[in-house]
Amino acid sequence: MAAPGRHIGHSMHRNGRFLLYNLEQLLGHRGFGWTSALRQQAAEANKESRESVVIPRKKTWSREAVLEALASTVSRDPTAYPYQFQDDPYLSPRTSTEFKLFSLSQESGRSAAKYIVNNNPKLFTKDFAEPHIPCLMPETVSLHLEDVSEEALKERITLRKVTAAVDMYDELLQAGTTVSMETTHSLLDLICLYSDRDPVQDGEPQTDDAEFGEELKKRKTRVRRASDFLKFTWKENNNAERIFNLLPERDTRCYSALIRGMVKHGAYAKAFSMYTDMLNNRLTADVHVFNALISAAPDVRDKFNERWDLIAELLNQMNQQKVRPNLLTFNSVLKALRRCGFLAKTQALHTLNEMKALGIAPSLASYNHILAVFYKSASSAQNNTDLLQEVIAELEGRIFTCQDPDDVLFFSSAMRICLDSKDLELGYKIQSLVDVGENWRLLGDSFQQSIYYGRFFNLLCMMEHIDVVLKWYKQIIPSLYYPNPQGMRDLLQALDTDSRLDLLPSIWKDIKTLGHDNKPDLVEELLGLMVREKHSPEVQESFAACALDVKSVFDLRPSMEWSAASLSHITTLLLRANKTRQAWEMLQLFKSRNRVPSEGLLNNFLSVCHSDGDSQKAVELVQLSAAFCLPTTWKLAKRALAEFDLTEEQRAILSELEAAGEPSD
Repeated sequence: MAAPGRHIGHSMHRNGRFLLYNLEQLLGHRGFGWTSALRQQAAEANKESRESVVIPRKKTWSREAVLEALASTVSRDPTAYPYQFQDDPYLSPRTSTEFKLFSLSQESGRSAAKYIVNNNPKLFTKDFAEPHIPCLMPETVSLHLEDVSEEALKERITLRKVTAAVDMYDELLQAGTTVSMETTHSLLDLICLYSDRDPVQDGEPQTDDAEFGEELKKRKTRVRRASDFLKFTWKENNNAERIFNLLPERDTRCYSALIRGMVKHGAYAKAFSMYTDMLNNRLTADVHVFNALISAAPDVRDKFNERWDLIAELLNQMNQQKVRPNLLTFNSVLKALRRCGFLAKTQALHTLNEMKALGIAPSLASYNHILAVFYKSASSAQNNTDLLQEVIAELEGRIFTCQDPDDVLFFSSAMRICLDSKDLELGYKIQSLVDVGENWRLLGDSFQQSIYYGRFFNLLCMMEHIDVVLKWYKQIIPSLYYPNPQGMRDLLQALDTDSRLDLLPSIWKDIKTLGHDNKPDLVEELLGLMVREKHSPEVQESFAACALDVKSVFDLRPSMEWSAASLSHITTLLLRANKTRQAWEMLQLFKSRNRVPSEGLLNNFLSVCHSDGDSQKAVELVQLSAAFCLPTTWKLAKRALAEFDLTEEQRAILSELEAAGEPSD
């Protein structure tokens, strides 16, 4: 078998060379074949490529890479409800109230499930998720170390057991055991973070602090301050101060924990006193101490110049102690400047220049504080938006990550300025910035997001053509925004401005869906727009159907009071659509609801009766007017006598009503 195999291989090799030679000759004769120079270059390239083959490094992909790639190919569905509700379509919210209720219910259920899982970890040992999802597995929430040791203390600190950690620390001291400084730092951080109270664990019921409740009752009798809204306040001589005073040696980290805790929980003056004590002990502060003190400066000084002097002094001390400021330092300065009155504008720009000089890039919170300084009121925004234009030009096309808790306030503040200045172009630029990457995550929680889109939609309704407004309306509602009654009122005004009142019935359906059909002012404005002008028969027919739907809503809601205007509007719309029977039923509601119809409505109704040739209905209408004791009754009776073919009995009734109501000369 070997000899025939070699023979076949030799024959194939010889025939292949012959075929290649003939092909090169043919290509050469046609003018675009390989020349000797080209063959030489190709040979050199092949030789070089064989000698310089570089094997690329292996690319390591994460387990979520495929999911991330697939997610990047899918855009947001504007017709879908928020993603958090898509697991249970029955609980898809239709209104802002339902959104809040379902969100809180979902979070409550999640917390309850987590509480059960964490307190019964032996029942949840199997892990089916691939890749592993840590948050779905039980967390260690119970104590395992009961002996008196530093390891047991660390366990209590890790599990955020404040009271248990303090008790263990005291037992260690009583046993003569020395606790390491690192563990002591962690303990002080824990106590100061939660103001010497055990935090509420996930799923546990929240119990009101009795002492806090009494203190809150006392505060209701005086003017509220920002510190009044703190859930916990700093207690005098609490465990943090007691442990701090027991320490044989106190370093900067110990002082830092107490100062930051005092500022967090409203003990501003005590924090500055602690800082002075630290300087007297020849210790230097860290950047976190200065950040906390700068943010507390406006609360310990009353005058604007005194506040800025204190902030400047702290910055000078940072320079003397060679502590490099970070982003949060400058953000604290800018936030404090918002409470420094006339000094704010000048010093804010100096602060921003100092940031750039140190190579610290401002975050969205930095720009938000600057905008708050320069645009404190709507009048300031109306005059000039150049500063905001510069900010947006600098941020255009960038992707942001949250670096400061106040970053989520920037977009809503910027859109407020656009709304106050009625700058639609700038509003579009801000929306484009939100759409870059995942910048939408920095819109904040659902409440902040609702504020942002509410202002953007209001701006569109004021400044944009109605077709564009409706395009945005379909794009952001209800997937991103549940408009409040004012938002729907803005939309009605936009429809009125562009003479698209024929769309009012469809807007009424949305008003019902969004749960605003219980707002009498909004419903009355809708009816007023429909009744203001006469339209084509098709439009009047749709208006009449909408009016009957409004009537059914009032019938189903006894708490909603009929106004005379609403009754008049619905009756007029029914008359224009030749629905005389339903219009007459509406007139009866005037009497049952103690409302008085207008003279114009009665005249219109009488005209419809004349066109229908219904003399009996005309007589009843005049009698209804007499029942309301309207001064125009005699005019209606006189008109009916002149325009209708009446029986003797009807003529006698109308003549009597005319004589009774006609004024004497």
